[in-house]
Amino acid sequence: MKGKVFQVVSFVMVFLIMGFMISMEFKTIQGSVKTAADTSRGSSVNVDELSSELQNMTDERNALKQQVAELNKKLDELNSSSSKYEATLNALSQDVEKYKELAGFTAMTGPGVIVTLNDSDLQPKDGEDPNMFLVHDEDLIKVVNELKAGGAEAISINDQRLIATSEIRCVGPTININSTRYAPPYVIKAIGNPDTLEASLNLKGGIVDTLKYYGIKVNIQTSKNIVVPAYTDPISLKYAKATN
Repeated sequence: MKGKVFQVVSFVMVFLIMGFMISMEFKTIQGSVKTAADTSRGSSVNVDELSSELQNMTDERNALKQQVAELNKKLDELNSSSSKYEATLNALSQDVEKYKELAGFTAMTGPGVIVTLNDSDLQPKDGEDPNMFLVHDEDLIKVVNELKAGGAEAISINDQRLIATSEIRCVGPTININSTRYAPPYVIKAIGNPDTLEASLNLKGGIVDTLKYYGIKVNIQTSKNIVVPAYTDPISLKYAKATN
């Protein structure tokens, strides 16, 4: 009798232990399933966030690419405009330099002639005007005009560049050239064809023959390299104005 009771109690204890173990295992499995579900849900949330951020970054990248493309286009347009502006500026600069040369504001070099005039050493005879044996402003003007007629492209007297407003006039025993007084000798430099310039001065009955008649010393030299300086004095026009 005691042996049967012991067996029954033993079976009950075994069943209780087995039930407890099964219960614990079920809870463990349930917890694992819940954890797995939570983990899966969390991963899904992270993937969605990352996908959203990736899309935002892609949109930003595309927007930046578009801005870069627009900036490159504007840069190309600017470079094109700059090239056109530079070409126009270069053309204008060349025109300015050309007009400066023609106006006498640039030093020039080239072949030509050097004409030196000095007062005569002859003594006037009775009744002769002593002034006829001196170099006057009109003599310089006549020589300059003959050189211009011979094609002179740049002229100076005693290194004073002659321009449109230059004056050549007597002031007592001296001659004013560009508001500066000079005494003889007068050295006239002219750039052009040397042979043509020399021939224009030596015309029969021309200015050189007239000067030599009164003993005015005239020396003409041709040269392959003459330097005519630029006009450097300031110019201001008080009355003349450009017309539109």
